[in-house]
Amino acid sequence: MDTPDAAAPAAATTVPRPARRAGVVRRALRRERARIRTRGRVAAIAILVIVFGITLAGMMARGENAGSDAQAYWAAVRIWLEGGDPYHPTGPFLPYVYAPWMLPLFVPWALLPWDVAWFAWRGATILMLLWSIRWAYGRRPLPTAILVALLAFPIAANLDTGNINLLLALALFGAHFTGPRLGGLIWGLATWMKWVPAVLWLVLPPRTRSWGLIFLALSGLLSLVMLPLTIIQLQALFGFGSRPFRADYFVFVWAAVPWWWRLARPFAFLHPSAWRQAAANQAARLRRLARALWAEPRATTGRAGAWLWAWGGRVLGLDKPSLPRRSKATGAEHVVAEIGD
Repeated sequence: MDTPDAAAPAAATTVPRPARRAGVVRRALRRERARIRTRGRVAAIAILVIVFGITLAGMMARGENAGSDAQAYWAAVRIWLEGGDPYHPTGPFLPYVYAPWMLPLFVPWALLPWDVAWFAWRGATILMLLWSIRWAYGRRPLPTAILVALLAFPIAANLDTGNINLLLALALFGAHFTGPRLGGLIWGLATWMKWVPAVLWLVLPPRTRSWGLIFLALSGLLSLVMLPLTIIQLQALFGFGSRPFRADYFVFVWAAVPWWWRLARPFAFLHPSAWRQAAANQAARLRRLARALWAEPRATTGRAGAWLWAWGGRVLGLDKPSLPRRSKATGAEHVVAEIGD
């Protein structure tokens, strides 16, 4: 049995000393200060502070005049629940222009009072935006800050009007970190709602692409089932007449950042020499294919069909997972490989 005198030193060693704790804090602060002092991070922090400050000032200046698009979604649900026509509302509300079967998706949020609903809508958007910026900044600080600055106006416009563009872009950003079914559902809903996210199908994970096509087909089927209301929706959608250029759609560029930032050379497309070399590589491939077709048309056609079948399986994530291929390309050749392949 241990005596009190023997147990005392053991207990003392389990309690961290204040001096030791202070030393740990000082070392952590020194490492953080050295990390922040790098030239790229200082520039990135300065850019983000300026962008955030200007955006916040604009949001405060708008005050209660903001949220017109979000209020249209909110009012459409309430008009629909009361038996009215959300596509031709009365009062100071914009018409609802999305698929009729999507209205129930807004119901839990639209049942809140408008002030609470608007606070929740904008607050959730800002939190998701900050999370996405934090993820991108942790991998490429300065490019993240520059891209946020370039997209500052579209982001601020969506935060001001409450348009669902930014929420969809952030949801598609998060689709890179979810399972294939949920990611495909997000892409299918976003594409059927706005159609602009359709191009983002190419940068989704392979299995997510296949599920996205399934959910997009289900969305089209639901709209066909509700064809009379879908016709009314299209009339309301195209009843605005000619529209100005929509700069707020540029926020969907942000949805491609998880794929973009994971590339070994994400800015290879900025090198004209790489584009020329990539075009030359593709031309050489076509010449080899033409010579093979001329020499052995039947065998070459069979090999091309097998290659297309295997390529489609890789794109849709239907093939068996395999180890990544080792690349011997270095330097400019690696840049060309990323563009040309």
